[in-house]
Amino acid sequence: MTASSRGTPPGPPAEPDPVGLTPPGPADPAATGSEDGLAAKDATDDAAERGTVTDDEGAAGEADAGGSPGLANDAEPAEGAADGTDDEPAEHGPAADDEDAAGVGHEPDSGAEGGEGGEGGEGAAAKGAEVSEAEAEIAAQKALRARIEQRKAEKDGPLPSGGKLSGKAADLLAAVRAVESGEKRAAYFGSPAPEPRRAAPVASPPVRVAKAAEPAAVAATPETVAAVRAVLTKGGAPETLAGQVAEVLGETAADMLEEDPWQLLSVPGVRPEQADGFARALLGGDTGPGDERRTSALVLWLLERAALQGHTALEAPAVRSALAERSVPDPDEAVQQAVADGAVLVFQDGLEEGEGGEEDAGAAEAVQVLLGLDRYAMAEESLADGLARLVRTGPADVWDGPELVRAAAGHGLVVHTGGEAARAEPVALVETARRLGLRAAVAVHGENGRRRLGPDVDGVTVAALLAGFAGPGRDEDGAFALDLLVVLDAPQLDIETAALLVESMPDGSRLVLSGDPSVLGGAGAGRVFADVLAARVCPQIASRTPDPGPIGELLSGVGVGELNQVAAPGKEVVIVPVRDAGEAVHRTVQLVADSVPRAIGVPAEQTQVITVGHGGSAGSRALNAALKQRLNPGDGRFAGFDPGDRVAYAQALGRTLTGTVVSADADGLHLDCDGIQVVVPKDRVESVLRHGWAMTAHQAAGMRWPAVVVVLPGDAAQGLSRPWVYTAFGRAERHLSVVHGVDQALPRAVAEVPTAPRTTRLRTLLEGLLADPAPQAQQPPTDAP
Repeated sequence: MTASSRGTPPGPPAEPDPVGLTPPGPADPAATGSEDGLAAKDATDDAAERGTVTDDEGAAGEADAGGSPGLANDAEPAEGAADGTDDEPAEHGPAADDEDAAGVGHEPDSGAEGGEGGEGGEGAAAKGAEVSEAEAEIAAQKALRARIEQRKAEKDGPLPSGGKLSGKAADLLAAVRAVESGEKRAAYFGSPAPEPRRAAPVASPPVRVAKAAEPAAVAATPETVAAVRAVLTKGGAPETLAGQVAEVLGETAADMLEEDPWQLLSVPGVRPEQADGFARALLGGDTGPGDERRTSALVLWLLERAALQGHTALEAPAVRSALAERSVPDPDEAVQQAVADGAVLVFQDGLEEGEGGEEDAGAAEAVQVLLGLDRYAMAEESLADGLARLVRTGPADVWDGPELVRAAAGHGLVVHTGGEAARAEPVALVETARRLGLRAAVAVHGENGRRRLGPDVDGVTVAALLAGFAGPGRDEDGAFALDLLVVLDAPQLDIETAALLVESMPDGSRLVLSGDPSVLGGAGAGRVFADVLAARVCPQIASRTPDPGPIGELLSGVGVGELNQVAAPGKEVVIVPVRDAGEAVHRTVQLVADSVPRAIGVPAEQTQVITVGHGGSAGSRALNAALKQRLNPGDGRFAGFDPGDRVAYAQALGRTLTGTVVSADADGLHLDCDGIQVVVPKDRVESVLRHGWAMTAHQAAGMRWPAVVVVLPGDAAQGLSRPWVYTAFGRAERHLSVVHGVDQALPRAVAEVPTAPRTTRLRTLLEGLLADPAPQAQQPPTDAP
């Protein structure tokens, strides 16, 4: 059995094979599909039309998070900078649906799942007096932000003078200095943060319930919703937005909208042109494209949109360019006003004081001026402070054992890299620490990750650990009662979750971040794992344990940019060539429902379909419709779902639970998610649930299944990149089928298209804080000869 090498163009499908999965001949590197035992149902044919992958939410043009520019918005969340086009950020969540092109978008970008790696909390929705996991996590986030604000207020010392700046960068800095003089209000981050004052995190509530958290939202009063509904109706916006607007803007939402209609942009899913129409209906001729309320809202919208794509900040020129494309008459003034009003923060990176001459024409260009939102700036600063604290207060013990054990013995922070098989190494480290009498724990991204650890490993999810629903609890200072914490699936950590984790680590403890650097980054702002690796402020232990079997061999090649042929005598890797999207959907249904269960022995419920995006003729929507028609037909009487439907539940940003619909009642939709009973309130079903037979690679990151079918129709070629292919192929444990219709685009993506970078500041902050690493941060000796 061989995988297609370097994208050899597939020929016409071979004759059906009675076994179901036919190995290719020596001259044909592509394996044929299964037997034609499945007639093309009308739902399949209707959903599988030919055409370019375009998103229902906006025009094509957004870059995929894997690094391929130009992919339509159905693809994964882009990691490139906001480009100012009319594209919505790509859908991340399992429940994001089509926007209403005629009015204000009716649906939030729920869950923003793009990089899903796990499921998060445990159990079903907490009721009565019980504290839900999400509520506890949000309370911890608020406490963290309060502590960071306090640290910011206590900072001393002058800000960088900015003498090297000129032109637009100088204008930005001038606006900041106006604030510093007391004329206006704002905040500025121009230098690495000082060593933090140790403040004890607030202890999580003692309640420990085996119930899953709902996406937390502050319920608005009926009076507030009614008042908002009246304003929306007056402005011609859909009344269905009233609940969301009231939740986002609070009790005074109606008054705020009357005074500033562009506040509507703070609701997920609303586009600028829709907010503009709403403002014209409310204000009449008293508005224009240069209205300060509009420009301020647009700046915030651009930065929020960028955060969904993974950025914690954007370059000021990119923001100005995007504003110009939105018809803002004076983008420079708009940016300066947003900075002066404190709506955004300014960061300066570039030349050190004294470099270059006073009249050096290139000096200003060498200084990078970034704009960012307060919440991500605080989290990034707090995370850098916490990591530097662990490096400086780490132990200096000496343990015998493998390289990772020796490194963790004498360091407060260690990074471990490797594939799925390498997860055994940090697990063994935890066992060693426990034998030495230390308090140690293993945290994973979700329930799927816990299953893969096996029954003998007592792992917890990151969300449950933070909320206090699992793990060792906290000490009298509010920190984790731990001496060692190993975090697996670390590439899935967003900046805010990572800040909460590190802030909860006690002084003198050890933190090991472990993961595969080749996978797609997680959903949410930041690239924590990659930035810590790039900063090189702690030991980095690379595993020498490769993933076994043909799938592991295939992944090893993809990781270094090569799509190699692999021998697969047990049908571990099968290529199914297709000519168009319609055939891709047809073959996918065949594989899941018939061929893989019969030839491989993996049932349909343990086979996951992965595709490039949600929209398009072979996206997750079309595939889910076809798979439901074959595997669990029904009329969708419960908000589009039937008992037995496979679903993906966007529990929170970057946290997806996969499960099955059990029933529905007045409380909502009841799900069984890997043995955990979850209740999704009926008013949230549309925004947080999507059928889950087919998912995107970002949603699937951090999870694995016995069998995986990766669908690559011809119109998905622009969405491919090396990290995307590596992530999608690596979700398979026993069997991988590739429905291949992209011809040479697949090997070209593996060889030439890396991930698009995210704009973040964590690496810069860490390098500034640990410019002269202490001895414990040096690379330990290795086992290599």
